[in-house]
Amino acid sequence: MAMIPWTATVHHDGSPYYVGSHHSALGETVTLRVRAALDAPIQRVFLRTAPDGEQALTPMEHQADDAARQWWSGSLPLHMPRTAYRFVLQTAEGTWTLNAAGLWRHTPTDTDDFKILASSTAPTWTRDAVSYQIFPDRFADGDPMTNVRTGEYACYGREVVARPWGAPPSTARGMGGVEFYGGDLAGIVQRLDYLVDLGVSTLYLTPIFVSPSNHKYDVEDYLHVDPHFGGDAALVALRQALDARGMRLLLDIVPNHCSVTHPWFRAAQTDPHAPTAEFFTFHQRPDGYATWLGVKSLPKLNYRSERLRETMYSGPDAIMRHWLRPPFRIDGWRVDVANMLARQGETQLGHKIGRGVRRAIKEESPDAYLIGEHFFDGSSHLQGDELDACMNYQGFMFPVMRWLAPAAPDAHDRPWSDPVPLPAEAVAAQWLTFYAAIPWQIAMQQFNLLGSHDTARVLTMLGGDVDRLRVAAALLFTFPGVPNVYYGDEIGMVGTRDPDCRRCMDWDPATWNERIRGWYKDLIALRRRSPALIHGGLQVLHAQGATLAFQRQSQEEQLIIVARNGADTLWNLPVRHAGLPNGARLREHFTNAFTTVESGMLSLRGLTGTGVQIWHVEQS
Repeated sequence: MAMIPWTATVHHDGSPYYVGSHHSALGETVTLRVRAALDAPIQRVFLRTAPDGEQALTPMEHQADDAARQWWSGSLPLHMPRTAYRFVLQTAEGTWTLNAAGLWRHTPTDTDDFKILASSTAPTWTRDAVSYQIFPDRFADGDPMTNVRTGEYACYGREVVARPWGAPPSTARGMGGVEFYGGDLAGIVQRLDYLVDLGVSTLYLTPIFVSPSNHKYDVEDYLHVDPHFGGDAALVALRQALDARGMRLLLDIVPNHCSVTHPWFRAAQTDPHAPTAEFFTFHQRPDGYATWLGVKSLPKLNYRSERLRETMYSGPDAIMRHWLRPPFRIDGWRVDVANMLARQGETQLGHKIGRGVRRAIKEESPDAYLIGEHFFDGSSHLQGDELDACMNYQGFMFPVMRWLAPAAPDAHDRPWSDPVPLPAEAVAAQWLTFYAAIPWQIAMQQFNLLGSHDTARVLTMLGGDVDRLRVAAALLFTFPGVPNVYYGDEIGMVGTRDPDCRRCMDWDPATWNERIRGWYKDLIALRRRSPALIHGGLQVLHAQGATLAFQRQSQEEQLIIVARNGADTLWNLPVRHAGLPNGARLREHFTNAFTTVESGMLSLRGLTGTGVQIWHVEQS
């Protein structure tokens, strides 16, 4: 195998191992470090910044080398809220530029420069958090007295239907939102000890506010919990139960649209002079109005209205502020369809409203976690002045699942799908593309997932292959960001796309896949105690054939993760560019096997097919 070139050994990332402080304020200075192999022909290194838009090049100092690496160090004053930087390396082979996307012989644009946020209002508790997503109607029925009864009311012209727990959701057209199983907040409280045993620290609940549907993305009252979930008192009880266990709570808010049954809309539909008429866009009353994706039951909210902004987030008693206060004290919001919020034809207020929402949330609770749903490229909302994170479909889930899952059988009918599994090289490229586009502090807060209430179950996507699920889970818990488990994935639940992915949680332990559950518990525990996974950097080491390998490194710990989606002839992984000297000793997490780096190589003899290894480098 060809030796790793010196260019692959040059590395910097935004982690504390390379950036001196992540709590710096405006006016302070941080120390930056760059490493490379001892034989890298580097003559000088310059730190390139652009204070107030003008380029500045500052020489860096060559520090003392260690057994396998040379180090360069420099100082970065923080004069702007977001400071972008890159490194210019002068070598015997010419001048190179290092930015967050890699090392380049040409001069790149500023887009992928490293970025550091000063005086950041990022939540601190997310660093070792593991989230668990619950679709409340399908998790646990704690109080049958609050259950929806068949025929109790009509939901957009269809009578609601009560279904027995565990019965499969109907796939008949129009039934997805009107079937109820009785899950509620009391049921979540009763099952918290199960979640504590699993190891999760944070709950994310899909919407719980008053709504006619089971999914409740069609809100008709933002200021009250739906009585079928137990009402406001049930949320207070859940908050108290979580406090007793040291757990956090995220709720789902739908500020982009509401239900046609909302009093705001009903008044606006009949009276153009109603106080809430400006909350909506009417082309012709009563039935010509802007909607979410043409769904007539979901009128779109119009953020040209200052009154709507005050009501939703900016006013002293705004909806988003209300739930952050006692007695509810939620720990953050997930913003539904954040990519579409306040965007309506010629009116494009998405970033303006996004910044306003952040200001309001952080004024109310500086440590609140603000994430957004975004199936596409959310990087423009992730620069430190809007969202803390987005649901990381493109930057993590989609490339992982396209690498591990069989080809989609209907890919040719869906242009966004791919009939050919993604190569390992493309997975790494997509990871790094989305990773490089945002500040490191934001990358460490990204909300990573393998599936949700809007996708097929992970095990179903993987064709029922539990070995591939183990690989996917290991990547979820070792990749930078906040890992999120969709309820039931940890016991091997299956299901195709909505509504089948929203089956009732199976509470019969005899049906659980304990092998899968054991993996999840082990990986969750590792994620929550490992310094390298909590705040370590990321370096992709190998992406070729059936093998992906990357390093997570902090001052205290160094891990190498090796994942395979099939048999590979790579028996020895090059690790020279990981900064590992010959003789370095490593222990494998799952097997406790030991090995030693020889000739710059890490032996992979124990990884013969689809599987994963997590190597701990022993500290000398």
